[in-house]
Formats: sequence, C-alpha cells, structure tokens
Amino acid sequence: MKPETRPLILHVIHHLATGGLENGLVNLINHLPENRFRHAIACVEDFSDFRFRLTRSDTPVFALNRSRVGVWRLRHGLFRLCRQLQPTIVHSRNQSGLDALLPARLAGVPHCIHGEHGWDVDDLAGRRIKPALLRRLHAPLIDRYITVSAELRNYLVDRVGISSRRITQIINGVDTVRYAPATQAGERWQSLPAGFAVPGSVLIGTVGRLQAVKDQATLLRAFARVVRDGDAAASRARLVIVGDGPLRESLRSLAAELGVSSLTWFPGAVSNVGEVLQALDLFVLPSLAEGISNTLLEAMATGLPLLATATGGNVELVADGLSGRLFQPRDVARLGDLLRQYLADPRLRQQHGSAAREIAVARFSLATMLADYQSVYEEFCDRRQQAPVTLASRRPNCGAGPADGS
Repeated sequence: MKPETRPLILHVIHHLATGGLENGLVNLINHLPENRFRHAIACVEDFSDFRFRLTRSDTPVFALNRSRVGVWRLRHGLFRLCRQLQPTIVHSRNQSGLDALLPARLAGVPHCIHGEHGWDVDDLAGRRIKPALLRRLHAPLIDRYITVSAELRNYLVDRVGISSRRITQIINGVDTVRYAPATQAGERWQSLPAGFAVPGSVLIGTVGRLQAVKDQATLLRAFARVVRDGDAAASRARLVIVGDGPLRESLRSLAAELGVSSLTWFPGAVSNVGEVLQALDLFVLPSLAEGISNTLLEAMATGLPLLATATGGNVELVADGLSGRLFQPRDVARLGDLLRQYLADPRLRQQHGSAAREIAVARFSLATMLADYQSVYEEFCDRRQQAPVTLASRRPNCGAGPADGS
C-alpha cells in the first residue's frame, strides 16, 4: 500500500450547519481535485446534518464543543488533532477560528491560512477594539489571509494593520448550472404550497438564517406597507421568507401583527433552495451586514432582479440600476418604494434578472472560485524546500499522514 502523499487541509470553522460560509466550504471540498488534496473539518462547536452535503467520504468532521468544554480544552483538543492528522495547511475562518492558530503552530503545522467571511453579530461595522486586537495578536501565526470582499480586505489593512501583500481576495462562487432560471413556465410554482400563488401573482422572496443581522423584519414591514396601498400591482404580491433560526416565531408574529400572514410563506430551512428561487420574481436581501452572500449569488444565477442593502460585499455583487437596486439598511420606506417599482413593471424585472444572470456567469462562477483557492493551496504545498517561520519543529515536506475520523 502506497504511503499517502496528498497534502491534508484542516478547515476550522465555528459550526458546520446551514449557512453561507459553510455552503462555500462544502462546495470547495466537493469540487477541488480529489487526487490533489485531502480535507478534514474541525468545528469549534458542533456540526449538524448539513455535513451530509459533503460528497467525499474521506472527509472526517470533528466537533470540539467549546461552549461545553471551555476555550483551554478546545485549544488542547485542536493541538492533539493537529498532531494526529498532521495537516499541511490549517485554514481557519472568522474570529472563532483564531483559537486554532497557536495550537496548530505548536503541533508543527507548516502553514496557516485565515479567512474572513463576514462580521460578527456584535460587531457589524468592524469597529470594536477587542476583535481587531485579537486579529493583530494572531497575525504572526498566519501565512496568508483570504477575504471574500473588498470591505473585509480593507478592514484587515486599515484596522488590523495587515500588509496588503499578505491578503488574497476570493469572492464566493456559485454553481450556475445548479442555480439557473426555470426552463419551463409550469415548473416555477411546483415548490409552493397549494393556493398560495394565483395567476398573476408576483413573488418576492429572501433566503437566509432568521436572525437579527439578516433583518427580515424590514422586508416584512416594507411588504406590508406596499400591500396596504391596495393598488392592482400590490394586490398580486406574495412574500416568501426561507430559512430557520431564533427569530422565526417573532417574524411570524410580526407578519400577523402587520396583517400579511395569509400573503407570507415561511417554509423554514429547505433542501430545494434552487427550486424555491425559480418560483420567485424578485429577490430581496435586507441584511444589516454581509460578507459575500451566497444566497444573493444564487439568486443572480437564477436570473432574479435584486434588491439588497448597500453594505459589505453586496455593493460588489449588485450592479445598481443594471441588475437590481441598493438601499440603506433598515430603510423601510425606500425598500417599499423599490418593491412598488418592480411589482408594477414586469419588463424591469425581466431586464434586471437577465443582467444578474449574465454577471453571475461571467464573474462569479464556481469554477473561478475553485481555481483561486487551488492556486493559494498549491502555493504553500509546493514550498517543499522552504522552511516556514516556526514555533515548533516542522516536517520537511508537503506530505501528510492519514487522518483518523474516529
């Protein structure tokens, strides 16, 4: 039996569950060349059934349960895991992933990459001192930073003090084959509950975890304001809010309070997001903060016109006036005005939706993202003769020992 020579990449994330970052990681592992890399995932907390979206059976997933065991046992667990797996690269993500860096270096991991994918809930503008200081303190342990948006790149440079030469921006990619416009008109409403949409209905929708940062409440309030106007276009409007999370019941209560429960569908978390997107006529992302939104990319690839807040990576994805419109977070009145414009103008919906699809195919394909990540990984795996800055002894080459998923 030949010794394993493929380098192992250990990905460290907070929680492997439904989410944009997690979806991007699954896409990355499932589509990078199997004959070139092996992968493992260490969850700072835990994982859900979302892990079954991994199609590679040789990818172990580990739960470290920081909330239960505490941060020092977490770090010890990460140290032992790195000694056991001997990864060539530890690729941590966001603030909770920083805890993996020192254990990885002490365990002899040759290279550490750190990704920034979006703001923490309690630091939506990146202004708090402690998170910036934590990132600065960990900087000597990191070989390369990857950010999904220019805003996050600028944050690392201007706020944390990281040299721009150490940062690579890789925008999330979308599978433009899986996410595409419906090929037949009759297919569009098959995923909807019976009687929800009627002939002539215009479906407005959003997809995302039901939590404060996603701010679906602003969309509900704007939708209710439009419906109260009572014109012909508004009477055909329906709202779809896909996702689950801590605010699900409060959002349902808000819909009832606003008098739009019968016009709003809350399907929860769904496995057929692509089919639901195909049923929509307009996609809205009302988030207070974003890195690069996977659901926004999926809506673009599906050929939907876009309404999104002018925050984070949204401004890099939405061509204002060409593929959709941008509005300020929490601006219920402005969002209501934009909803009215799209409800009343099917030609505008078609033009902006077609442009969104073209942009997704041309600039944000999954193939482009995969090539960019592979280039970064190859750069470090090919440094066979170059000794990295060490905190402990390093193995002399890029090969990794076999992973034990037990």
